[in-house]
Formats: sequence, C-alpha cells, structure tokens
Amino acid sequence: MTHLFDTNIVIYYFNGLTADETLHQRLAESFNISAITKIEFLGWSGFASDPRLYNQAQAFLSHAQVFALSEAIIEQTIRLRQQFKTKTPDAIIAATALVHDLTVVTHNTSDFERLGLNTERVTLKPSLEQ
Repeated sequence: MTHLFDTNIVIYYFNGLTADETLHQRLAESFNISAITKIEFLGWSGFASDPRLYNQAQAFLSHAQVFALSEAIIEQTIRLRQQFKTKTPDAIIAATALVHDLTVVTHNTSDFERLGLNTERVTLKPSLEQ
C-alpha cells in the first residue's frame, strides 16, 4: 500500500507528537507528500526565527517524494472544490491521492473520507488527544 501524508502528520511527526508506533515504518516505506504539504510545513512562521530548525525541517523533507501540481491534480482539485466545497489545501492533498491512487495518512480522517478517499488515522500522544 502506498501512502500520502497529510500536513498535520508531517508536523506532528517532526515534533515528536505521534503515538502510532507503525508511523516510522510507513514513512520509511512510502514518504509521499503533496506540494501543498511542503509549502504548509516549511512555510510555518516559526522557522523564520530559527534557521537551525528550518534546516532540520528541510533535511526531514528531503526524504519525501513531493508530488507537484500536475494538470491532472489541478483538474481533480477543481472538481473536489466544486462538489464538496473543500478548502484548497485539503482538496489538493485529496486530488493528489486520487490521481496517484494513494491512501491518505492523517489525524483528521473525516476531512478526506467524505471525499471518497481511503485513509489511515494516526493517533497523537495522549495529552494531545481530546
């Protein structure tokens, strides 16, 4: 099975906030992200004041396959936004998964299941699960 990691999982994993013991193996086998995830993750304003942490984040993402916004993904994103009124970042991630037949790994499975995607939910450390 091939996975596409939602931005929230990339953030949580990078910050050591996940409780899912299988996540490390899934990332080692299939670390795929959408271009929007790279933008959202590296675009965090906190990285601007901490170049060392930004460099660590870039090194972390250097292990990922980043799917660019192809014409097929753009067209699928448009359809998803029209049909489901989905936020653009989620629509791009969903469209990327649909075009490449990937399962979305996320903490918010309902965001993607309503769009007809296969998902896998990642749990967070107990102090974050509410």
